[in-house]
Amino acid sequence: MPTYTLTVPAGHFDVDRKAAAAGAITSTHNAVTGAATFFAQVIIHEMPDGHYFVGGKPLVGRQVFLNGQIRAGRSAIDRKRLLIGLRDAIASGLGVPTGDVWVYLTDLPAGDMIEYGHILPEPGDEASWMAGLPASDRERMEKTGR
Repeated sequence: MPTYTLTVPAGHFDVDRKAAAAGAITSTHNAVTGAATFFAQVIIHEMPDGHYFVGGKPLVGRQVFLNGQIRAGRSAIDRKRLLIGLRDAIASGLGVPTGDVWVYLTDLPAGDMIEYGHILPEPGDEASWMAGLPASDRERMEKTGR
């Protein structure tokens, strides 16, 4: 249900660091929202020198940017917990200071999203939605990420 796109400067983080960050993003989303981990997508884009700018100037250092597209309907308290949790998860996973992590969340209505071939449920309706899916689709989802 969430898609997180993490943009990092090229060559600064090895695959283990990127995997640690992806795992931490997934765990944080699950812990705050209760959404199953098999819905979380983390896409990491490495930006070569000259393709990442801050303040109109080429990026210097290891600043990273996370854009998370999540289902609308989360409380303000949960959104704040998610923002701070994601910042801390990325900082820990990549080994950068929290001041080098920027996080933006974008709400999308559940009815505007399809995953695994099905329109998504509203937050809180996951159990009944899963129960109404074909068994083969449920099994495929539940095997993802194991």
